[in-house]
Amino acid sequence: MTSELMYLIWSAALTLVLVVIAVTGATLEVVLPKLAHNREGLPEMTGWAGRAARAHRNMLESLILFAVLVLVAHSAGIRNEMTLLGAQLFFWGRFAHAAIYLAGIPWLRTAAWGVSVAGLVLIFAQLI
Repeated sequence: MTSELMYLIWSAALTLVLVVIAVTGATLEVVLPKLAHNREGLPEMTGWAGRAARAHRNMLESLILFAVLVLVAHSAGIRNEMTLLGAQLFFWGRFAHAAIYLAGIPWLRTAAWGVSVAGLVLIFAQLI
């Protein structure tokens, strides 16, 4: 298995951790019986629970792009220092983004997001 695919697996694991954190926050804020129903009329999550939900959604959006790029590169046999660096930047940028988002630090969160996007661009550049 390539290192890029391992970073994809670790990114999926990070996404799973984020959903568990988001659900925990929602459970504490809204209580489980309300979450178990159809979720119509639920209040918007606030505080760290809201940040956790948004961090999870943001990770899902980014994970799709990362997965497509890594899987296309893998199937095309494109693997080099730039694809590895791109995967590393994506994963560690997203890891930092999640931690910083949960902590509620806005500008640093944006910088971490930018690091992960730079990783996507590096992989994309190897494919075109």
